[in-house]
Amino acid sequence: MLKRGFLVGLKTTWTLGKIIFPITLIVTILGYTPLLGWMADWLAPLMRFIGLPGEAAIPLVLGNVLNLYAGIGAILTLDFTVKEVFILAVMLSFSHNLFVESAVATKVGIRMSVVLAVRVGLALFSAFMINLFWSGGGEQAQYGFVSTTPSADPTTWLGIAWSGVESATLGILQLAMIVIPLMIFVQIAKEMNWLQVMSRWMAPFTRLLGIRENTSTTLASGLAFGLAYGAGVMIQAVKEDNVSKKDLYLVFIFLVACHAVVEDTLIFIPLGIPIWPLLIIRLVTAIVLTMAVAFIWNRLEKDQQVNRKEATTYEH
Repeated sequence: MLKRGFLVGLKTTWTLGKIIFPITLIVTILGYTPLLGWMADWLAPLMRFIGLPGEAAIPLVLGNVLNLYAGIGAILTLDFTVKEVFILAVMLSFSHNLFVESAVATKVGIRMSVVLAVRVGLALFSAFMINLFWSGGGEQAQYGFVSTTPSADPTTWLGIAWSGVESATLGILQLAMIVIPLMIFVQIAKEMNWLQVMSRWMAPFTRLLGIRENTSTTLASGLAFGLAYGAGVMIQAVKEDNVSKKDLYLVFIFLVACHAVVEDTLIFIPLGIPIWPLLIIRLVTAIVLTMAVAFIWNRLEKDQQVNRKEATTYEH
């Protein structure tokens, strides 16, 4: 079981690594060019519609193009109010590391347009609603718990390229350190019939979302470890557990709104914002959105079945 799980973990790491490595390398190199600055300047006029100053475009661009840590690092170098930092935190929790995580989702069979639409749409909608209904948070944000001492940046193109290779390699190693043990556990759980017990435990929650129980492992992995690692489990689930296209989309709609929910929430603590509302917003949004999509999908399926039945009756 250990050997089989290890081999599956290696294969999954290789599958995801072929996507993560080149994208991380390219985006890291772009971070040392004026491109991200131009992108931030272009987005600045749009910021006022969601209650943010023009310079807020910089952490948004960095967080979406690179990762959450890059976005948080940019926030720590700028002066924002508590409300502005909270809006940025909610937006980045919904849409961060867009290129890598969206590309990983497509490997499972999800359209990138769906992933991008859900993540960017939730980020913009949540920011608009917070700005509209929250009148507080006008005091200056007090950052803490994080050292803002900048590290030495490479000054040559060779150094920049090497920095990109280091970042990409580190990302693959971190992926392997989580995916391989996770796949070993999943393999053991399957052969020991633990997954059936887990599915029964999560059955009320999966029924609430409108999806089948065979997606429970993917949901748990994505919630705990993130979208990329949830995708790793789902790749195997699609092959072995006959996960339907409908359940595949519903699971990923839930996870794009609420993945790595503990880690992604805790890393915002240094920004001095209320953490519990951030966590609740993500969970409630993911549950409501998934239930709504499942309801609409079920209605459409029923209407199609009725139409097919009526057409068959007419032919007879």
